[in-house]
Amino acid sequence: MEGDKVKVPTWINGVHDRKYVGVGARFGPTLETKEKRANRTRVVLADPPDCCSTPKNNLTREVIMVHRGGCSFTFKANIAESAGASAILIINSDPELFKMGCEDNETNVHVHIPVVMLPLDAGVNLEKNLQNNSTVLVQLYSPLRPAVDIAEVFLWLMAVGTILCASYWSAWSAREEAIEQDKLLKDGSDEIPSLEGIGSSGFVEINTTAAILFIVIASCFLVMLYKLMSKRFIEILVVLFCIGGVEGLQTCLVTLLSCFRWFERVGQSYVKVPFFGAVSYLTLAISPFCVAFGIVWAVFRKISYAWIGQDVLGIALIITVLQIVRVPNLKVGTVLLSCAFLYDIFWVFVSKPLFHESVMIVVARGDKSGGDGIPMLLKIPRMFDPWGGYSIIGFGDIILPGLLVAFSLRYDWLAKKSLRSGYFLWAMTAYGLGLLITYVALNMMDGHGQPALLYIVPFTLGTFFTLGKKRGELNILWSRGKPEWPCQHIQFQPSQ
Repeated sequence: MEGDKVKVPTWINGVHDRKYVGVGARFGPTLETKEKRANRTRVVLADPPDCCSTPKNNLTREVIMVHRGGCSFTFKANIAESAGASAILIINSDPELFKMGCEDNETNVHVHIPVVMLPLDAGVNLEKNLQNNSTVLVQLYSPLRPAVDIAEVFLWLMAVGTILCASYWSAWSAREEAIEQDKLLKDGSDEIPSLEGIGSSGFVEINTTAAILFIVIASCFLVMLYKLMSKRFIEILVVLFCIGGVEGLQTCLVTLLSCFRWFERVGQSYVKVPFFGAVSYLTLAISPFCVAFGIVWAVFRKISYAWIGQDVLGIALIITVLQIVRVPNLKVGTVLLSCAFLYDIFWVFVSKPLFHESVMIVVARGDKSGGDGIPMLLKIPRMFDPWGGYSIIGFGDIILPGLLVAFSLRYDWLAKKSLRSGYFLWAMTAYGLGLLITYVALNMMDGHGQPALLYIVPFTLGTFFTLGKKRGELNILWSRGKPEWPCQHIQFQPSQ
């Protein structure tokens, strides 16, 4: 059975009861994959309960339920099989499940009946019914996961589309700022004391020191999440996420609506608001809707369709961050993504032997907060997966490579490069391929968490370095990131 998860629906006195999830042993036969083909079989309690000696029960192909401990799993299974059981349910001694395997010194490992472990709470409920002389029936089957779920396709489109939108917004803003600066230079304005200050209030350019510090702070924050993870702490993160998401949604909607002529005038009319200063009428009109949206999501975030609201707020927040924060050149982008590459690998793989579990995966799934994971994720329910769950991608897997992709489009527009001769098309393609390889690896590893940046970073950085070296522009990309800026009068044109 290779340690696969097993569905165990139950019937008490002919009435359908609960459906439990167990785990199959790494030995024994393969279980049926279809529910309709799995037989309903009566369950009996083992006597003795640990089934480490021949049971006193007269078995005629029933499923025998035993307690863990006293002897090895294969020993229990062989005794149950010899006594006439059709399968064996082993009740774990704690609420978690344990993957059952063979011990190194065992020889009799040829088991011909299914062996399934159930968590403690399931065993307590079933044992209680059996002790009350109720008739308990179970089905044992292990449905297969689809090779590719449609949720992964939509999540890929969401991630790529988010970076695409954010890159064009960032490039458009940079172009408008450059045109304005060029106009001031052309007019010879004496009001501008420094070229470096022009337009700098609208965005933040990070340097190599900030890039390294960001990864260090992110690591500290991740450890804090891991150590302090609880329902109360998750609620604090939800509040912070709502504040950022509402601000991002407001910024995106105001910018989008300002593109239409009817809203443009409203967006350019301002009123003074206490504590906030000058605020446009359009912002005042949009803000209540955004705040209400965030509050409604926070209150109802545990219902089945709450992922839609989380994704809307998350995408708006990511786009806003990618528009405000900028990588000035390839040097900073390389330092940032290289550190993020090591960060992702360490906290997904290397942390496992140090903390006895993968810190990144535990935090993302919310294992220590009752399954209530952090909200800093885009997620879509796995629609055709019989086991349910969500396909997820962290904000960092979009924002960090997205900073470099957005830089590529700003560079292309500044250098008047076409879409094909520039860097953006290839950087965007590299990101998409890297993310695609991540999902392929995820499915090949049977759903075990994979560090997305392990695949995305080599694709994106490799593309930049290869094209830059081939075109002889690597020095410009590495140090300046701007072709002869701002010394010449430059006319900007969007990529064709």
